[in-house]
Amino acid sequence: MKILKTQNLSKFFDGLRALDRVNISIDKKTLTLIIGPNGSGKTTLINVISGFYKADEGRVFFEDMDITNKPPNKIYELGIVRTFQIPQPLKKLTVLENLLIAERNIGESIKDCLGFKWLKQEEELVERAFEILEFLNIDDLWNREAYKLSGGQLKLVEIGRALMTNPKLMIMDEPVAGIAPALAHSILEKLLELKERGITLLIIEHRLDIVLQYVDYIYVMANGRVIAEGVEEEILSNPEVVEVYLGAEG
Repeated sequence: MKILKTQNLSKFFDGLRALDRVNISIDKKTLTLIIGPNGSGKTTLINVISGFYKADEGRVFFEDMDITNKPPNKIYELGIVRTFQIPQPLKKLTVLENLLIAERNIGESIKDCLGFKWLKQEEELVERAFEILEFLNIDDLWNREAYKLSGGQLKLVEIGRALMTNPKLMIMDEPVAGIAPALAHSILEKLLELKERGITLLIIEHRLDIVLQYVDYIYVMANGRVIAEGVEEEILSNPEVVEVYLGAEG
């Protein structure tokens, strides 16, 4: 069953077509990868899907609901959450506090929660946050301020904040960029576990040597268009992909 579809999605900036009638279709409980050289339209596409940019043409459907040009907060409420290439935590808050403020229905008592004056709801919230931190293997960092974390640890906190929203679809912009290969593999293995738990994942990533073994399906973009799609073997043997993307990267 398809969880996300775009139909002839286009976006213009100052008359330039950043997206050119883009069609993608994402199955539930899969990990889909979007690749392409810089300027190919990848980030613009996920910005339009997640409501940060408005589409000029075309439609976006989530669970068969037309969500085209809905504001980001409304898309977030539907169960779509995204992470960014550069994590954006509240740096003076602890790891635990960063997760707690991400919860979708946190209510007015968050000040009590952050001040450790817990009611039952807050106790359950904190327990869930610790479960997520343990899943990500960063529960030992729960009381550390975000500004003291490494780049890889910040990536994990970003994933943890997304998980606090109970997402149906996670859209991730370069989740393993700039971190050591061992941690990159660890993060991708966690994403596979999330897929098994029923979360659908759509990611942008350049590190093909690491990421390809984990994905179910791949879209390749260039000049605002989807130029190829398929599984790993089909993509790597596609002459246009080799010329436009792999050649550009090499």
